[in-house]
Amino acid sequence: MKHLKLALLIVLALVSITEVNAQKKNAKMKTEKNMQFSCPMKCEGTKTYNKPGKCPTCGMKLKPQKAIATAAVYQCPMKCEGDKTYNNAGKCPKCKMDLKAISTETAASEFICPMKCEGEKMYAKNGKCPVCKMDLAKVKTVAVKEDHTGHNHN
Repeated sequence: MKHLKLALLIVLALVSITEVNAQKKNAKMKTEKNMQFSCPMKCEGTKTYNKPGKCPTCGMKLKPQKAIATAAVYQCPMKCEGDKTYNNAGKCPKCKMDLKAISTETAASEFICPMKCEGEKMYAKNGKCPVCKMDLAKVKTVAVKEDHTGHNHN
């Protein structure tokens, strides 16, 4: 009887481990299904692929695209600094009010080096990266409704 219990326990453990691995694999496949991949050397310019693999030109492993493409834009509700925007929520350095997410229609277009030569540094105008000379990429922002809680528009 002890051997039967032990055998059942081992089978149960193996089934559990197999199920956990299958769930992890499915989650990874779902994530990869929604991702875009590109060559880190930009052999083919801005060409992207729907699945991981190797670059057909240079053979390097394709890298997932960065998440920066979906960053929200924040601004002081009092416009202490004019139309200056921030990539992260926080406090206004002048009046200390909470920065508010703004809609993309009011946000200025910003550009960034796709190779991140200068980290997260952004430029107001399109052009070339001063470090690697690649074309700057436009940063796409998520449309976020402005927060109007706590006050009324009469």
